[in-house]
Amino acid sequence: MGRRIGMIVLAFVVVSGIFGAAASTAGAAGPVLVAGVATPDAKGAWAAWSDGYVSFHGTARFFGGEFGARLNAPITGIATTPTGKGYWLVAADGGIFSFGDAKFYGSTGSMRLNKPVFAMAPTKDGRGYWLVASDGGIFSFGDAKFHGSLGSLRLAQPIVGITTTLSGNGYRMVARDGGIFDFGDAKFYGSLGGHGLSDVVSMAPTPSGRGYWIVRKGGQLYHFGDAAAFAGTAPPATDPVTCLIFDPVVQALQIVQASGRFEQRGPHFAGF
Repeated sequence: MGRRIGMIVLAFVVVSGIFGAAASTAGAAGPVLVAGVATPDAKGAWAAWSDGYVSFHGTARFFGGEFGARLNAPITGIATTPTGKGYWLVAADGGIFSFGDAKFYGSTGSMRLNKPVFAMAPTKDGRGYWLVASDGGIFSFGDAKFHGSLGSLRLAQPIVGITTTLSGNGYRMVARDGGIFDFGDAKFYGSLGGHGLSDVVSMAPTPSGRGYWIVRKGGQLYHFGDAAAFAGTAPPATDPVTCLIFDPVVQALQIVQASGRFEQRGPHFAGF
C-alpha cells in the first residue's frame, strides 16, 4: 500500500512547496506532500512528504525514505543526483538524509538556526548542495558556491521557493508575497511583490531559463519572461497547492496539492 500522486516531471530543477504546510503537520490531519523532483531522463519523478515518505513514479526508483522514523523536524524538500540513482531529503532543521548514490556533504542539523530550512538544491555535478531557510539564508556544502543571501535583510514575507539556473552558477528565490530575488547569473523577469499577497507557495523556471511561473495556494498561476499562460481551475480550500512542477515532455505544468492530487495546466496529459 502507498500514497498515490499524479505524474510529476521536471528536468534538472528542484522545486519546493510551501514550508508552512510541512511545519504544521503535527497539528494537521496527516502528512502532506511538500516537494517533488524529476528523474534526469524526465520520464519519472519522486515526491517527498512531510513525514519522510517518498513516492516514486515512471522511471524513478525507490532508494529509501524516513517514513516511520522519529524525525526532529518535518521533511521540507527533496533533490536528485545527476545520475537519477539517488536523492537527498532535507528537514526543517537542516538535517540531510542521503539515499542511493547521494553523498552527504554536510548539514545544519546540529546548528541553532534563526529560521527553518525549507528546501535544498543540488549543484550541477551533484557534489554539493545549497540549503535555504525561510529568511533567505543560504547554507552551501560540498562544491556549492555562495552567490548571496537574504539572511541579513528584513523581508516582508518569508521565502518559500528556490530554483537554480541552467548553468548552476546562480539561484532564484520567491517569497510568500511573490517577491523575486536573483543571485549569481539568475535574471529577473518580474514579480508579484508589492501587491499585498501572502499566499504564494512555489515557482518553476521555463526550460530555457528565461522565465518562470509563480503559483499561489489557491491555484492562481502567474507567468513571467517566456513562460506561457496556462488556465485552470482552483483546488478546494481544504487541499491547497504546495508544489509547482514543469513537465518538459508534454510542455505542461503540474499543480500539486497537499494531498498528492494534481492538476495539469497546458497540453493534454498523455501519461508515461
